[in-house]
Amino acid sequence: MKVVITGASGMVGKGVLLECLDHNDISEVLSIGRKSLGMNHPKLKELIHKDFSEFDSVKDELKGYDACFHSMGVSSASFGKEDYFKMTYGYTLTLAKTMLNVNPESTFIYVSGQGTDSNEKGKGWAAVKGKTENDILGLGFKQAFMFRPGGIIPIKGAEPSSKLYKRMIKGLSWLLKFMKAIAPNHIVDTAQIGSAMINISQKGYSKHIIDPKDILALSKA
Repeated sequence: MKVVITGASGMVGKGVLLECLDHNDISEVLSIGRKSLGMNHPKLKELIHKDFSEFDSVKDELKGYDACFHSMGVSSASFGKEDYFKMTYGYTLTLAKTMLNVNPESTFIYVSGQGTDSNEKGKGWAAVKGKTENDILGLGFKQAFMFRPGGIIPIKGAEPSSKLYKRMIKGLSWLLKFMKAIAPNHIVDTAQIGSAMINISQKGYSKHIIDPKDILALSKA
């Protein structure tokens, strides 16, 4: 299986990337980003792409892939409403439409998050991500899944790209581990997210909205 990954410079995307590179069934990984990851691996290819508002200029380089794991995301607290909508909804749908056009039999996975509003009510991030999920599901992919992890424990070298978030994760690692102990179905780690994405792409699943409990089950499939 050949996969495309976005957001590999971030915590979730890096975790997914590492699992894909280690997995025997993954023959090639194409990481799309604005700058190089600075990694060398025989399975890894990189596509440096500066403008995520369009993918037509690189669509030929996306041909032949079986799945796209779209792990790129931004914080609504860091951007105004228009920019957040463009980067969360606009970039995602543009990539999804291009992937579907050049790989009509592919699987598309979008990482949104717990609290996403499928009813698209309100004007906050939850409604934007709900609209993003709904419109991806309406595009006509052979398979499309919306991953909604809750608390995430970074492992195997995966870590947030934001210095502030990195300090927060390190400072609260004890809390995440404690929560994992008392509520094991609500906390996942980055490796489990990656394994779940690979397994669901290969085997399918009965649900399109994937919660932490589903991620844990799929990571063992």
